[in-house]
Amino acid sequence: MEPAIVLSISVGVILVAITGFAIYTSFGPPSKQLADPFEDHED
Repeated sequence: MEPAIVLSISVGVILVAITGFAIYTSFGPPSKQLADPFEDHED
């Protein structure tokens, strides 16, 4: 394979992995530990 194709696929895989991890952290089980700073300081 050409180096440009390998680089493109690698960048794509890394982007999808980071996006998947961010969605899992935001909406999955770890989201229970996240704090909302706006709810903490409501008057």
